[in-house]
Amino acid sequence: MKVAPSVLTANFTSLKDELKSVSQADYIHLDIMDGHFVPNLSFGPAIAKSIEENTHLPLDVHLMVTDPLQWVPKFVFPQTKFITIHIESNHVQEAVLAIQKEKVGVGLALKPKTPIRTIIPYLHDVQLILVMTVEPGFGGQSFMIEMMDKVRDLVKIRKENGLHFAIEIDGGVNDETIHYAKEAGVDIVVAGSYLFNLEHREQGIEGLR
Repeated sequence: MKVAPSVLTANFTSLKDELKSVSQADYIHLDIMDGHFVPNLSFGPAIAKSIEENTHLPLDVHLMVTDPLQWVPKFVFPQTKFITIHIESNHVQEAVLAIQKEKVGVGLALKPKTPIRTIIPYLHDVQLILVMTVEPGFGGQSFMIEMMDKVRDLVKIRKENGLHFAIEIDGGVNDETIHYAKEAGVDIVVAGSYLFNLEHREQGIEGLR
């Protein structure tokens, strides 16, 4: 299991120390919100660049925005590993091509109420599928265990079609819900509130792994 701490719930007044405290993770997850696609705002490219400058970890960028095409180029940094857009956003095909053009891994995310069938046409073009296990927009929500059915479906589709995309979940991940993720076949977990509320985050990351 790979772990991607979400800095959304980190203390931004001590960003360097916060990033250092999770430096043994696999990725740093950046939740980018436009206040339109989801009813919340997070931070923009300047803060994202500052985060990159203070970590050696690859960046897992999650664009919770209505118009990803205008945002994709702004979050392409040397350490950007994935840029994930929502299947529910505008101009999905064009945004996928824009990410590919930047030589960055393409991710597609689904809100809890969005069925798997909506992403089927894109599965040959993506390196990551992000299954939201809470409604996107705010940290600290409860894990939606029924979303593990989507994960199981994706594991089956991936195997039957010889595909290689990673399956990620985001929302409500902690030392209890991680067991459901493992059982369903998740590859990467995003953890925010759980990790950043811990005193010993290194132990928290190892526990999730």
